[in-house]
Amino acid sequence: MKVRKFAISDASLERSPGQDGDIVVGNMVDQRHGGPITIGFGRYAQSQSLEETLVVDDVMVVLDGRLSVTNDGRTVTAGPGEIVYMPKGETVTIRSHEQGAVTAYVTYPHWQEAHEARTRGNR
Repeated sequence: MKVRKFAISDASLERSPGQDGDIVVGNMVDQRHGGPITIGFGRYAQSQSLEETLVVDDVMVVLDGRLSVTNDGRTVTAGPGEIVYMPKGETVTIRSHEQGAVTAYVTYPHWQEAHEARTRGNR
């Protein structure tokens, strides 16, 4: 894969598997491109909440709006230009505020493959 630049307007945003909130994501780089990480964009409508036990290490950069991430009774709130790191194995609740949020993310390894493997293991 060669050097590339991405904008959120390039993303094909869709709902993540297993969640029903107004939260959409779009991978720009993932296992289909041969790299070791997934890079993409996310958009959270206002006042949305998502609880997840992470199957990958996840780094989220807030581009617009505000998000709060709660883990083990501790909450961090991030706004534009701030980064939240969420380690694999942790259970987090991600909440958007009144204005919603736009994020960029990087996961290691690929979140779709890890999520599919977890789903297959629960059958």
